[in-house]
Amino acid sequence: MASRNVGRRRADHRSNRRRRLDIPSGRGHGPGHGHGHGHAHGHGPGDHVVDTSVVDSDAIVARRVRIVVAAILVPLITAAVVLMIVLWPGGGVQVASYQTNTARGEVTAIKACPNPKDKCDLATVKLSNGPDKGKAVPVEVPMAGQTAIPVKVGQVLMLGVQDNTPLAERYQYVDHDRTKPLLVLAVIFALAVVALSRWRGFAALVALGVTAVMLTQFILPAILKGSNPLVVAVVGGAVIMTIAVFLTHGINAESSIALAGTIASLGLTVLLGWFFTKFCQLTGLAAEGASAAQSFAPDLDLTGLLVAGMVIGALGVLDDVTVTQAAAVWELSAANPAASRRELMSAGLRIGRTHVASVVNTLVLAYAGAAMPVLIVFAIQDLPALSVISTEPVAMEVVRGLIGSLGIIAAVPLTTALAAMAVADSSRDLVADATT
Repeated sequence: MASRNVGRRRADHRSNRRRRLDIPSGRGHGPGHGHGHGHAHGHGPGDHVVDTSVVDSDAIVARRVRIVVAAILVPLITAAVVLMIVLWPGGGVQVASYQTNTARGEVTAIKACPNPKDKCDLATVKLSNGPDKGKAVPVEVPMAGQTAIPVKVGQVLMLGVQDNTPLAERYQYVDHDRTKPLLVLAVIFALAVVALSRWRGFAALVALGVTAVMLTQFILPAILKGSNPLVVAVVGGAVIMTIAVFLTHGINAESSIALAGTIASLGLTVLLGWFFTKFCQLTGLAAEGASAAQSFAPDLDLTGLLVAGMVIGALGVLDDVTVTQAAAVWELSAANPAASRRELMSAGLRIGRTHVASVVNTLVLAYAGAAMPVLIVFAIQDLPALSVISTEPVAMEVVRGLIGSLGIIAAVPLTTALAAMAVADSSRDLVADATT
């Protein structure tokens, strides 16, 4: 036991060499040490756990946060909601000429097509939905050697339907039906989130559902209706983040500061994305599916859609960074209520640097992974590196990754500064009482 305490003292001595912010262990005791993951420890009889809710309840902090909410959050959230109502797409956005009926069915038998020249197999599929539900229909499918995943008996297929044709020619093979394995994966994911985070994890899943609704019912339809993609993405992103942050972390001072930092960083991401998309002369045509989307909607602004994609892609990571930074400053303030703004800012930035280093790499690798097929093609052609980077498919991913990373980098000082201004020099007696 003694050796363990010696090891702790040595670790504390090494970690304190560069420390600028002392974390007191309680009244009448020497300095201890704090951790950014939700508690702080002091050694000896003054051991305690810091309750950050005391910081939220402090009168000075509450007044400062109300000022931030009234001056920044309320106007921005109100403007986002009003714009969402104005831009909300009325009616459907589907184009009748592009609509196709679909059906699903299980393969009960398979054999070679009667005509060898067709080079296909003929599957018997028992339909599970649609007007012909329960009937067994013939469907031509690729031969085993013509596709990476051959069609086998027992598999469920997605089928296209041609109306007003004989039953034997009505259904065409589209793809394998992956509904069941995707549902299994989704259930495993949901159970893992709830098992680890419990009610907060459940709230996060509800927020995820809200995000899906916003994307499918507002952002995508509004863009297809002809609204500016950038404006739609900013409005939708602000509403998504407001609901996600408050639903997951509660409506309190800490989450309000985190949301303010998120929206401020989101605005900077939008400006940088718009400027460098123009500066790099990106058209958005190189994006996967862009040509097909424009053929369906000729007036679609692909450049704006590209920037909108950058905004939506950076939202989740911005949320992660801002919430973490706000929580870190709250912990530091609860552990040392006498800390000044400068001390909290400095300590918070030290925490943020480590976080940013890993998150930035994650975001860049995510975009690089999406561009892997394009990079493989260029590797085969053995083109010079500068030539590869200058091509639009690669330049687009570079801009996406770097703009998103710049937004994350900006989120750290912005959120840390807002949090430090809110909690610095709080009512020391109130916070000190909670830490004894």
